[in-house]
Amino acid sequence: MARFSLRPMRWWDIEPVMVLEHRLFPDDAWSRGMYWSELAEAHPGGSRHYVVAVDEDGAVVGYAGLMAVGPDGDVQTIAVESGHQGAGLGAMLLTELIEESVRRGCAELLLEVRVDNLRAQRLYERFGFEPVGIRRGYYQPANVDALVMRLDHLASDASDLKDHHNG
Repeated sequence: MARFSLRPMRWWDIEPVMVLEHRLFPDDAWSRGMYWSELAEAHPGGSRHYVVAVDEDGAVVGYAGLMAVGPDGDVQTIAVESGHQGAGLGAMLLTELIEESVRRGCAELLLEVRVDNLRAQRLYERFGFEPVGIRRGYYQPANVDALVMRLDHLASDASDLKDHHNG
C-alpha cells in the first residue's frame, strides 16, 4: 500500500493541483486564480488552511482546504486522485481539516457536496457530518444541487477523530 504524507500547499503546488482539479471536477473546476486567492489567505493569522497529500515520490495525489472565520468553518475543497481513492487518503485529508478547525476554535464545520457524490457523502457521514439542507443549482455550469452537511461541537468531538477515521 502506498504511503502518503500531508504538507502545507504552496504556490508551486497550484499546477499539479490544477491537473487533478480538471480531471476530478471537469464541469466545475476551480481556476488558478481561485487557488492563488485562497493561498493568499493561508498564512499565520489568515482565514485559510490548505494542504496537499503527496506520495512517496513527492507527487501531489490529493489536496484539501479549509476556511475558518470565528466560530464558523467551511470545507472549501477536498480531492483525491482517482487511482488512490479508497486508500484512506480522503479520511486523512478530512481529519486534517477537522483538527485544524478545532485548533482555530470553530464550533461547527460546514461543507457542500454534490448530491450525486454518494462516496464522499458516506465519508463525511462516517466523521459525524449530518445533512442540513440543499443548495439548488450550486455546481455550475452543470446545474447540480449541493447537499449541505454540518459537523457540530467540534471541540468535544476532537478526541473521537481517530475512532471516526477507523470506522
